[in-house]
Amino acid sequence: MKKRLSLVFLLIVATGLLAGCSEFDQPIYADSEGFWNQYIVWPLVSAITFFKDLLGTYGLGIITVTIIIRLVILPLMIKQTKSSKNMQEVQPELKKLKEKYSSKDAVTQQKYQQEMMALFKERGINPAAGCLPVFIQMPILIGFYHAISRMNNTPEINLGSFLGFALADPSIILAILAGVMQFIVLRTGPAMDNPQMKIMMYIMPFMIMGFGIVLPAALTLYWVVGNIISIIQNLFIYKPWNKPKAESVKSGGAKK
Repeated sequence: MKKRLSLVFLLIVATGLLAGCSEFDQPIYADSEGFWNQYIVWPLVSAITFFKDLLGTYGLGIITVTIIIRLVILPLMIKQTKSSKNMQEVQPELKKLKEKYSSKDAVTQQKYQQEMMALFKERGINPAAGCLPVFIQMPILIGFYHAISRMNNTPEINLGSFLGFALADPSIILAILAGVMQFIVLRTGPAMDNPQMKIMMYIMPFMIMGFGIVLPAALTLYWVVGNIISIIQNLFIYKPWNKPKAESVKSGGAKK
């Protein structure tokens, strides 16, 4: 868990440094210079604008691009989700291994690592699988923020409104909706069975709300749509409606 958080932090710093070369308070055009502009920001702007021309509004353009991006990385997201599910299921066996190799000497810990990796291989668990979607999504998320900010500062572009929300301005309602959707994403996933992730379930929604209150509604719309897709994905993979039934059967068996 600590290694994953460190990798995510380093990714955020690296992406921030790369994006820092891009003056996101300036207009964006096809000939804007810089790697970040040419390969991240402008392609996103072009895609959003293309679907805006096709569908009529920038809101629909943002939704369409969000869905396309999530569909492209869906296999990775499913793999990550299944890996998290398998990791959760194997926790009792990992606990037994920790008890078996409780000694902290190097030889014992080496044996513990070997048996743990053998268990992961047997169950088809890749501990690094959870990081890959984050590595892919973080530049896209920051790129979305820059693209929308740059579009908002480009005189030729008017983001307009979508369902009554001015996309260039923050929206408290969309921010709250994004936070609620984030809570549902975590609630329908493995968070309830994992103490570390359970903490995230109560922190992340408020973080999303906080960002949504100050960032453009267009970016919050990206979060809302992305979270809806994650909820659907969790419902198909985790089937949370089966959990209460399983728990009631287990408790009923205990009473007998």
